[in-house]
Amino acid sequence: QVHLVESGGGLVQPGGSLRLSCEASGRTFSGGTMGWFRQAPGKEREFVSAIRFIGGHTYYGDSVKGRFTISGDRARSRVYLEMNRLQSEDTAIYYCAADASRIIVSALWSEQSYDYWGPGTQVTVSS
Repeated sequence: QVHLVESGGGLVQPGGSLRLSCEASGRTFSGGTMGWFRQAPGKEREFVSAIRFIGGHTYYGDSVKGRFTISGDRARSRVYLEMNRLQSEDTAIYYCAADASRIIVSALWSEQSYDYWGPGTQVTVSS
């Protein structure tokens, strides 16, 4: 059985930083794609970032570009999200997502492209 487990969420002040981690177990995603989505209260789930392990290419949503950095450990099927200059608008539940395939670029932004999801970790940006 496949499990994704996120960690690293919490409360941070505006302008601060957090690092999220996600570890997969039950299968390898070394040839596939792992990423992050988020959902704020009353809003739809939003693409944040993804990494395609073959080639190591990374992708970001417009709202986080330049502030967030995704990285991954292909051998261990782990993905990380370094979040800097956090704003109140970044407050959300952050979900790790994974798929064993190398998702095409145009589909990275769609939840339906990912077969596996973690339970989520809360990130709250507040003073």
